[in-house]
Amino acid sequence: MLGWAAIFLIIALVAALLGFTSIALISMEIAKILFIIFIILFIISLIFGLMRRRPRL
Repeated sequence: MLGWAAIFLIIALVAALLGFTSIALISMEIAKILFIIFIILFIISLIFGLMRRRPRL
């Protein structure tokens, strides 16, 4: 998912350089949404990973 966010970010940057502002804005929003989803899923998996580890006595 982080790869898709990077791809949409690159599309947005290229579109902005070429003057296609509407495509750049849409691609940037998609990249932002995918990055936020990636961060949320990462934090959730980190929490569940820490909960799974229990100290052995």
